[in-house]
Amino acid sequence: MFSYRHAFHAGNHADVLKHTVLISAMNYLAQKDVGYTAIDTHSGPGLYKLDSPDAKQSGEAQEGLLALLRNKSKLAGPMAPALLAYRAVLDHFNPQGGMVHYPGSPFIAHHLLREQDKLKLFELHPTDIRTLVANVEALQAGRQTMVMNEDGFLGLPKYLPPTTRRGLVFIDPSYEIKLDYERVVVAVSTGLQRFATGTFVIWYPIIPRPQAHSLPRHLTNLARQSNRPWLHATLRIRSGAQRPEAVTGDPVKRLGLVESGVVVINPPFSLQEDLQAALPQMVQLMGQDSQAGFTLTNS
Repeated sequence: MFSYRHAFHAGNHADVLKHTVLISAMNYLAQKDVGYTAIDTHSGPGLYKLDSPDAKQSGEAQEGLLALLRNKSKLAGPMAPALLAYRAVLDHFNPQGGMVHYPGSPFIAHHLLREQDKLKLFELHPTDIRTLVANVEALQAGRQTMVMNEDGFLGLPKYLPPTTRRGLVFIDPSYEIKLDYERVVVAVSTGLQRFATGTFVIWYPIIPRPQAHSLPRHLTNLARQSNRPWLHATLRIRSGAQRPEAVTGDPVKRLGLVESGVVVINPPFSLQEDLQAALPQMVQLMGQDSQAGFTLTNS
């Protein structure tokens, strides 16, 4: 149950997609003075080092974030505003230049909070929760950010709806067990019943597993049943064959994840436009072959 460690995957193409969406959604919520609550159901340790042995072993950041930055000269025009906002957050955590520290969703969310906003972080992994607590303490977050060593699926309902009736729920489990897919659907269904106007951001891997392919349909059906708008974005960086030798030095090592998606229920009005500009550039900068591409649909 606790075998998954995101340190091997930090800064990969899936992180670029989901964190660009998260930043865009939180920036939209901050346009109003009234405070909001952000909830992260699967927080992880909060901060990663891209020069760590784990990150170097996988090489996934080289195909994701670092490719996005390395290939920016390929763009005919300026970088999309949503990608610039993503880059600005990363630069905050790397003030000396370069790209050594990668913020996970807890650190991204904390960085974007205003004084009137709150952040709830759930993490169950015994190692990651210790690291997360230490990392958040180093931020001197005070009572604005609460860290809980709990199952985020079970703990989420008690914070819905937020006092201000404004909020965002970020759901990003490892999906290492098939039950996670079902639990995501149950969590979102319960969440919509308690907080119908909340923004729910759900990331999922697109892999050869029936549950992965049915999950976005279940989520968009929940939105329809609740009469709520939704948006669905996917990003694919290459075919699912072999990882390039230039990345790992191993020409026969298979690449695990090449495609993922994000479903957003009650998306900000600006998110469709943000992603229409950002997704083609993600493909241009991180895509590796003719199979790279994206989709963007909404209700």
